[in-house]
Parts: sequence; C-alpha cells; structure tokens
Amino acid sequence: MSSSEEADLLRLEEVFSTTLARTISLILQPLLLADPEPSDPCGKECLRLLQQLHESAQRLWYVTEQSLLSLRQRLYHPPSKGLEAVLLLSNADHVLQAHMEYIKSYTDCVVAQAFQKVSKKRSEFWRSQRKALRQLLSSGNSEGSVGTTMCQALRQPLSQHVQKYLLLLLSLRDTLDESHPAQELVMHAITLFGNLQSFMGQALDQAVATQALWHSLSSRLRDVLCSPAHRLLQDSQDIPVVVTPLRAERVLLFDDSLVLLQGHNTHTFDLKLVWVKPGQDKCVLHILTPEEEISFCTRDPQGQVVWQWKVTQAVCQALCGKKDFPVLGSGRETSVPPECRCVAYTFRREGRLCQATYDGEWCRAKPHGKGTLKWPDGRNHVGTFYQGLEHGFGICLVPQASEDKFDCYKCHWREGRMCEYGICEYGTDEVYKGYFQAGLRHGFGILESAPQAPQPFRYTGHWERGQRSGYGIEEDRDRGERYIGMWQADQRHGPGVVVTQAGVCYQGTFQGDKMAGPGILLCEDDSLYEGTFTRDLTLLGKGKVTFPNGFTLDGSFSSGTDKGLYTQGVLDTAALPPDPSSTRKRQLGLGTFPVESRWQGVYSPFRDFLRLGCPGEQQEALLGFHTQSSRELRKSQECLCCERSHPEDCVGSMEDTLKELLQHRKPKALQQYLRKALSNSRHPLGQLLRTLMLTFQATYSGIGANKHLQEMAQEEVKQHARELWAAYRGLLKVALQRQGQTLEEENMETRDLQVHGLLLPLILPSFYSELFTLYLLLHEREDGLYSRGITNLSLFPDTKLLEFLDVQKHLWPLKDLKLTSNQRYSLVRDKCFLTATECLQKIITTVHPREKLEVLEKTYGEIEATVSRVLGCKYKLPMDDLLPLLIYVVSRARIQHLGAEIHLIRDMMDPVHTGGLHDFLLTALESCYEHIQKEDMRLHHLPGHWDARELW
Repeated sequence: MSSSEEADLLRLEEVFSTTLARTISLILQPLLLADPEPSDPCGKECLRLLQQLHESAQRLWYVTEQSLLSLRQRLYHPPSKGLEAVLLLSNADHVLQAHMEYIKSYTDCVVAQAFQKVSKKRSEFWRSQRKALRQLLSSGNSEGSVGTTMCQALRQPLSQHVQKYLLLLLSLRDTLDESHPAQELVMHAITLFGNLQSFMGQALDQAVATQALWHSLSSRLRDVLCSPAHRLLQDSQDIPVVVTPLRAERVLLFDDSLVLLQGHNTHTFDLKLVWVKPGQDKCVLHILTPEEEISFCTRDPQGQVVWQWKVTQAVCQALCGKKDFPVLGSGRETSVPPECRCVAYTFRREGRLCQATYDGEWCRAKPHGKGTLKWPDGRNHVGTFYQGLEHGFGICLVPQASEDKFDCYKCHWREGRMCEYGICEYGTDEVYKGYFQAGLRHGFGILESAPQAPQPFRYTGHWERGQRSGYGIEEDRDRGERYIGMWQADQRHGPGVVVTQAGVCYQGTFQGDKMAGPGILLCEDDSLYEGTFTRDLTLLGKGKVTFPNGFTLDGSFSSGTDKGLYTQGVLDTAALPPDPSSTRKRQLGLGTFPVESRWQGVYSPFRDFLRLGCPGEQQEALLGFHTQSSRELRKSQECLCCERSHPEDCVGSMEDTLKELLQHRKPKALQQYLRKALSNSRHPLGQLLRTLMLTFQATYSGIGANKHLQEMAQEEVKQHARELWAAYRGLLKVALQRQGQTLEEENMETRDLQVHGLLLPLILPSFYSELFTLYLLLHEREDGLYSRGITNLSLFPDTKLLEFLDVQKHLWPLKDLKLTSNQRYSLVRDKCFLTATECLQKIITTVHPREKLEVLEKTYGEIEATVSRVLGCKYKLPMDDLLPLLIYVVSRARIQHLGAEIHLIRDMMDPVHTGGLHDFLLTALESCYEHIQKEDMRLHHLPGHWDARELW
C-alpha cells in the first residue's frame, strides 16, 4: 500500500469517526432525552429502539477508532507493522459485524417510525437544529420533515463510507502482487464489504417498504401486525394472487411470517412451518402449514415463479434465524429449505390436537420424527411420529381426577393408536403388560392389580378388542381361588377349572361368569363329585359322590341357605378301596384345553415377526422393553431417559443375531448357542421363553399348585419345547433366505429327536420348580409310605440290612468296614456301598431326566465296581442280585420324594431311551421304590428273632 493510499484510508476513517461522534451528540442523545420516561406503550417501544441504535452507533464508533489506531501505527511505524496489522484487513469480520448491528438498529427505527414520533415531542428544538442536521449530509440540504432529515443524516454517512471502503480496497488489490502475504486478506475484505453494500441497499429498501405498508392498513390491522422486526418481502397488491380456500383479500409476506388478510381478520403462519409445493398448473402454488393447505393462483406463470421464489427464500431465512447475508437469495443456486425441521407449534383448530403444543421434528407440515405433544390438561405424549400421527415407541401420560395420579402408557403406536407390545401403568395402580391393536388390549397380556388393592387379582391370558377373550388364567387372591379356562367378552365363558386355596377343584362349563350344569368337584381327600351345580358352585340335582374309601353315593342333592347340604340316594359300601394310581388319573383340563391352542397369543406375534423377515425395527415391539416407572418418567419427561433399547440399535442387533445363528449349526455348537440364546432376555428365543415362564407360573404356582393339574402342566412343557424348536427353525429359515439359501425339510422323527434330546433339557430348568411341586403333591401319599419304609430300614446296621434283603454274603463288601477294637461288624452303619450311595444322592441335584438317568447309571456302575472288587474279578450283576443291592443303596441314600423323582423321569424322559439300559435301570428303581413301601418292610413286621436293641 502506498503512503498516499494509507493517508486516504486514514482520512476516511477520521472523517467517519468524527461524523459518527457528531451524529451521536446531535441526534441520538437528544432523541433519548426528548421523552426519557414515556408512559404510553408506543413511546416505550420507540425509546427502546433508539437506545439500541445509540448503543450500536457507539460500538461502530469504537470499532472505527480501533481501525484508526491500527492505521496510525502502520503509517508512523512502517518497519514494525505489516499491512496485515490493519484492523480492516486482519479482523474484517469484526468490523463488518459492527456495521450490521447498526444497520439493523437503524432499520428497526425506520420501520417503527421512531424518528418521526420522537421528534414531535420537541418539535421547536428540532426545527432549530435543522441546519446542523443538514450539515451531516453530503449535499448540505434536505427536503421534507425533520424526521426525514434525521433518517438521511443517520443513513447517508454510513452508505458513503462503505462505498469508499470498497473503492479503496479495490485499489489496494490492484497495487499488490498475487504473492503478497496480505492478498488473501484484501480479497476477503472486498467480498465482505461488497456484500455489505448490496445488503444495506436491500435492508433499507425493505424498511422503507414496510414503513409505507403501515399507512395502507387500518389502525386495527396496524396494531396487530406492526412490529419493528417485520420486513415486508412481497405484497399481493404488487403481484395479485387468488387464495383458496381462505379467500384472502390481501397477502403479505414478511421475513418471518405469511399473513392473509380477510377484512379485519388476520391469518398468520410462521414461516418455519411453511412448506412450498408447486402445483401442476404453472399458475398455482400450494402452501402447506400444520393446519391449513392454501393455494395461490396468479394471473400468469411469471407471478407464480416470483411468489414461489420469495416464499422459499423467506422460509430459508426464517429457519436460519437471521437475515440472509449478503442479499436474500443472491447465491448462484437458489436456497432450498429442508423438508425436515424442528419447531414448536400450538394447534388451534378443533379436533384431537386442539390446544396441544407439539415440539419436535416436522416433515411437510406434519409432525414426523421425535417430538413431544402437550395438552393444557396435563396430557403428554413423548415419542416418534409419522405423518402427523403417533407412530413407533412412545410414552403417554394421562392425568386422572385425583391429585398426582396418571395413566402412563409406554407402548408402540401405529397411526395414532397403541399397537403391538406395551406397558400401561394406570392411576388405579393396576399394570398391564402385553399386546395392543388399534388402541385396545388385543392378543396376549397380563393385567395385575396392586398387592395392597382391596380385591387383588391378576389375569394372564388372551384379549380381544380390549376384553378378556380366549384362554386365560385369573387369580383372585381375595377369594383364594384361580380360574383356568375360556373367556368371552370379559367374562368366564366355556370350559373352565377353578382351583381353590383349600385344595378343592371344580371343572365344568361357565356361562356369564358363573358355572352351571354338569361338572365335577375334587376335594383334597380325593373325594369326587360328578353332577350338576348352581351358578354359585353349590351342588344341586342329580349327582354321584365317590369317597376315598371306595364308597359311592348316587342320588339327588340340594342345599339351603342355613340348612347345609341335603341328599337323597343310594350309598354303596361294597366297593373296595380304590388303587392310589386310579386317583392319580383324576387330572383336570386334559382334552378340555388342547395344549396346541392354549398360548397362541404368545406365539402368534413371533410367527408374524418371522413371516415379515425379522425386521429389526419391529424387534422391540415383539420382545418388549424396560422403562422406568411412570413416577420417575413424570420427573424427566424425556423419552431418551427411558431405560430401553434404542430402535436404531435393534436393527443391528437382529442382523447380528441372524448372522450368529448361521455360525452354530453343528450339534455341539448348536447346543451351546441355544443355551446362550435362551438365557438372554434380549434374544427372541430368550424373551419367548421368559413369557412362557410367566404363563406357567400364573397357571401352576401358588394357588394353582394342585396335583390334579400335573398332567396338564407336563404336556404344556413338552409343547413349549416343540414351539421353541419351531421358532428356532423359523429364525434359521430367515437367516438362510437373506443369504439366498433355503432351509431343508425336517421330518417328524428328526424333529422329535431334536425337541426331546436337545431343547427340552435346556428349557426344563425354567419350569422345573412349579412342575416338580405338582409331582410332589400328586405322589405325596406314596412318598409318605416310602419315607416310613426308609425310616424303618435305617434302623438296621449294614450287615443286618444286607442279610434281611437276602443279599448273598459273598457280595458283602466287608473289606470296606474298618473296625476299631470296640466295634463289631454287626453294628457298623452306612459304610457298605458308600460310593454308590453318595452317587445316587446326586439325583436330587439334577433337573433333566437324562441327567437323573445318567446318575442312576453311574450308581449302577459303582455297585458293580464294589462287587467286582469284593470278588476280585469283573462281575456282571444279574437282576436277582442287582435288585436287593439297589434297595440297600436306595435305603441308605434316603432320597426324599423319590416317587416324584421317578415319575417325573418316566414322564419327561427322551423316548429314545425306551427299552434301553436307562429304561431298565429306571424300572429297577421303580421296583425298589415299591418294595420299600410294602407293609412287610415295616419294623413291627420284622422277624421276631431280631432284637431291636441289637440293631443299635
């Protein structure tokens, strides 16, 4: 930069700084003193605008002074300061920002006519200052009012200053070579101030046009629309449009809103929520807003193009949150507003969303994406939306009449209504966890009251259109009974079983929530009634009672409110006491509730999931989720705070699950994979198993632990294994299809081998506690006899017991009996066949029948190993020798509830073991169990030559 150019720039800054100082002292400060404490709203607004202008003018003056300082240092100390030290180049953005703030403050005052309004307060003073004001203008004269002169005096120096800035910068660019270090800074400053010059002209033109607009409106409309921040961009009086369906008389496009005038009424639309869509007709333009779709029809296509361009650019400007710089829409490519935006809006039109405020993501004038809906009455929905409706996971709070009581719905939604899986916590402290359809409970679900409720209950079963319908279990804790059976229209209807806490069971047909007609009643002592019932489960009419001792009573029964039960019939006392096995056969529910159809509501969503190809985004809707309680949710009101898997994570999770599935198809790897999958609550198979566990517990635990339900529970466990294997095969089929492969067909024999040999051992532990309890209850009487027999046999020393059981003496392991000087062989106890005894005791630590049979096989091996050691050669025990030795080992093992163990093994064992070694050993164990129960094994039936004292 030559010294003359530096001097020119220095003089330019000095003149502008002086002009700014005079402007502040001659105009702005007197304007602020004209009415320092106005009482009217208009005066207060004018004072606020003038104060902003005064502050921005002072900042601009301060920046100019800083620029002067940098120029003087450069001019007077050229060796120490390079051209880059000049503020105008080194910090051009800072200088530009000061100019922009001044322009905004100035145009706000122009729009609000602040100069004209305030100058009237001291009109005589301003008339005396007219000459001084004109001196601020380059022409030296000005026509018009004092207010107009003020406007020119505040604008003209700035405009001329920016123009001279630009000329000097252009001259500087021409004097510098391209390699000069400051060349890039100069080009940047030229761009900024060139844009500033263009923007200033546009901003001043918009302010003047907006100021003129207020004069064309009625005072009522002016009061509504007049705002210093408004800038008029387009007026339909300049380019006419016909608006439908609102039929507006005039359309005004501001920089932040679109306004339609109808007489004295205004329709204002926030530009952040305006979408522009060209019509098929080149003269038509569609404007989309949250509650209106408006059509603009122009006289010619050119008018449509102008309106579309203006509205589009105005929307872009509104979304940016500031005025476009340098000039609205002056870029090489027309700005296009994003389809998706994040804005808050309150709905006003009558309807479902009336007065609701939506804050979140939008797309084409509809809530779309994540957002929050809040109503004035306290309703609140946080979640995802699709084309204006709740869609996807969402949490809805609905306040109740009582204080601090809410219904909290944590569900999946489709088209504005609840669907698929959800958790609902009601203000009544009831909780529903299950499936929905069209906003109603539909499919499988669990409804449970609070434990402290006056009438606590829990229903586990199927729903249809919001009502209990189909197979379901209801537990009435207040009455101490459980209903297992069919429902219709929220009432017990069809075949059903009632189990009471007292051990009484009913089975019959229900209608209108009451049992009526023929049925059976089973008591705790195995008494059986077969006949008719009244609706309140009392005996009435013909029936037959079979007592535990075999007696039967056949006749008519009746009961009165205070007279007890009356009967008239024939009592048959000739019958023999029934065999205990016959009473065990009195099982309820078999055939009445086909096992294949009991829990279809659990399997159907999974089958639908497989049919659709396991879409990851629906995984959570199928498997459920975990969220915080409604009380915690009300504190946060944030969907993201919920402890649940995010939908975007589900996609990857499902993909990984299917890929891992293909990597574990060999038998050993498959077993490990299924064990891992079934223990994982986020794996489809694991979640399915957990739901089945809930149904099993709801049916057979607590009140439902009744011996007459044992076979029903047993066949249910087997059915669950079959269904889970089918579910695994379904997942494998989907995984192969994604690889372009097909799943080979599976015959029934192969399926049964996989179900019993692979899957049943993996899932049985999940149902074992409830299932084994039913076996305990069913075989309680036999196990009682067995326990007394074990107690009697435990009185024998080892040698006496072996002799009593007719075990051949050459098989006795006397070598194992290490005696002290004070002991005799006849007094030693619990020493013979000790390894076999300890091995058999492990049978109670296992769950699956295969594991129990393996323990039994090892026990047999230990017995043979002991005998072989005694004989000094390998010896294969014949049945005649094995049975007494096994009875000895069983008696010494003292296994509680051996009968329940044996029957569970027999019922649940893999059919492949039938007829093999395991079947043989189990049959032998059954024989031992029966022998120990026999009366002649009791102590008081032992041979008389054995003295009881000798046994000790």
